[in-house]
Amino acid sequence: MSTTAELLKGAAELFPGEVVTQAHVRHFDLPFGAGRFALITLDNGLDHTKPTTFGPQSLANLNAAIDQVEKEAAEGSITGIGLTGKPFIFAVGADLKGVELLKKHEDALAIGKGGHDVFKRLSSLAVPTFAYYNGAAMGGGVEVGLHCTYRTVSKAIPAFSLPEVFLGLVPGWGGCALLPNLIGADRAVSVIIENSLNQNRQLKGKQVFELGIADALFEGADFLEQSLIWTASVLKGDIQVDRAEIDRGEAWDQAVERGRSIADSKVHGAAPAAYRALDIISAAKNGDLRQGFDAEDQALADLIMGDELRSGIYSFNLVQKRAKRPAGAPDRSLARPVTKVGVVGAGLMASQLALLFARRLEVQVVLTDIDQERIDKGVGYVHGEIDKLLAKGRIGNDKANRLKAAVTGSLDKAAGFGDADFVIEAVFEEMGVKQQVFAEVEAVVPAHTILATNTSSLSVTEMASKLKHPERVVGFHFFNPVAILPLLEIVRGEKTDDASLATAFAVAKKLKKTAVLVKDAPAFVVNRILTRFMGEIQNVIDEGTPVATAEKAVEPLGLPMSPLVLLELVGPAIGLHVSETLAGAFPDRFKVSPNLAAVVKAGKRGFYVYDSGKPELDPEVAALLVQGDSVLTEEQVRARVLEAVAQEIGLMLDEGVVAEAQDIDLCLITGAGWPFHLGGITPYLDRVGVAEKANGKRFLPVGVASVPA
Repeated sequence: MSTTAELLKGAAELFPGEVVTQAHVRHFDLPFGAGRFALITLDNGLDHTKPTTFGPQSLANLNAAIDQVEKEAAEGSITGIGLTGKPFIFAVGADLKGVELLKKHEDALAIGKGGHDVFKRLSSLAVPTFAYYNGAAMGGGVEVGLHCTYRTVSKAIPAFSLPEVFLGLVPGWGGCALLPNLIGADRAVSVIIENSLNQNRQLKGKQVFELGIADALFEGADFLEQSLIWTASVLKGDIQVDRAEIDRGEAWDQAVERGRSIADSKVHGAAPAAYRALDIISAAKNGDLRQGFDAEDQALADLIMGDELRSGIYSFNLVQKRAKRPAGAPDRSLARPVTKVGVVGAGLMASQLALLFARRLEVQVVLTDIDQERIDKGVGYVHGEIDKLLAKGRIGNDKANRLKAAVTGSLDKAAGFGDADFVIEAVFEEMGVKQQVFAEVEAVVPAHTILATNTSSLSVTEMASKLKHPERVVGFHFFNPVAILPLLEIVRGEKTDDASLATAFAVAKKLKKTAVLVKDAPAFVVNRILTRFMGEIQNVIDEGTPVATAEKAVEPLGLPMSPLVLLELVGPAIGLHVSETLAGAFPDRFKVSPNLAAVVKAGKRGFYVYDSGKPELDPEVAALLVQGDSVLTEEQVRARVLEAVAQEIGLMLDEGVVAEAQDIDLCLITGAGWPFHLGGITPYLDRVGVAEKANGKRFLPVGVASVPA
């Protein structure tokens, strides 16, 4: 049987590009005469922008450090052992670049076993072990601390999580077995399942302590010093650590069932990771950690060799890396400074934009509209949202006052925008209205001012066509709600120049948005794909398939919401408008549904009512529907919808709407909340064979978002 060192050596050979973490051991005397102490510091030698990870060589280095302190503990030369990280970072888990390279189940199993074999040594040493969570801790970084006897956490930690399920894995180095046995099954389900499936929600230091994961909480400024004083008191017996008794009865089973219902509501059985994690949590009820670790190893290996994880890592890399270097963006040095922003319109969307610009750019923002009442309402909305941030403690009094003073309104565009560097319109989605607005703005702004449109589907080129300087017009399409969805589609019109485009990308970065460069094509990216997707659902309903069958057909994709619930969120009138735009541009593929038109004409907000708490077809909408007699099964509907989407994406790539398939996926993940485990959409269409059926070829090469051949 292989030793841990042999396992890790073999794994390291498979991963030559690892950023290696060192495990430095230093010794000092604790206060209060508590004895000699060994502190292991995890550090990859890089600053906090390159977080510490665990690849095979990094695990081997930690293993060697434990060899040293194990000997010292056995000899009695130390009274305790601590584990901490470099400034701002504890450790953020397994090195995913290495996981991507694995081609064999036995190699994946070795990664699981290697991590377990190293980490579990921390729980069997001759002296107590302490984890000091000084900075960001995720995945294996959290798990290595769970193997220690005691844990402290810094109040300053911005991010602490077990994000594996979000990516398509399970916490496989002790998390599924140890955490429920430390804090109870219900809290463990919240951390492992609920937080992961809610867009990888992070915990702050105080929450880590309140959940019982850490035994003590200290300020960030002198965190390690306070942790060592606390450690000395624990070793001397002056502080007793009391932990709540774990309920291993019915409460445990109920927690697992709650986890299953969360997984069902989020992924609808379409991704296995959450269910594998819940199986391990369920089995951990008897407290048998060895059995739990073995189950983690097996689940880890199975999932590493599955395409969902590869899609999850692909998604993660898109959001973390590609998003930071937008394909096709001009040189950043061309961007001009933006010191004042104008917003045309004062409705809800315009007001959300004003708040975002004020908060992120910290510049003057002026709203205009057709009457003072609308302006007052828009400015009032922004001030009200600032008050909410103040009440929640997200900003202080000074910041709130500065933000309120920065956002004003003016009926006079010349007075309001005369010195603005960037003006964005968010008015009614009608070409004539937008052209008129831009003509009025162009007449009063300086020559360098960027004119941005938040249009969701109209041609930016046509919008700019009647201006003296069409080169400064750029599409700047946000997604609703503006504060939550990260995507910003930046649209280059036919005459948009590089300086205007570079300025738009620079503003997007300051707004903390994921900017994707998009060609000026009807409905751009997200709305075009969603309209084809939802249009095909609408078509099969119009032809005769029951609404419930059409909706259920796409459940296996594990989308955040069903198509008709999404339509309700977007608004049927907006959905109808976009479908009309696309039907005008591509009449062979897009239709305007007469049933959707009837729903809009009747003033209905959607297809459903929620009297029972669940969506049920509104009887008034049911009475409006005129259907044919062609009834499809769920499988037939799904095949038709997916082929339509695959065809549309293929055409968009041929047209050069975006640079690559990766940008389509980045848009759907960040603009429409499509799941990480799908990889957006193109890896899924490749995986189920629909891409080749629709277009005669895959979107991505084998090994990208899939297991290497």
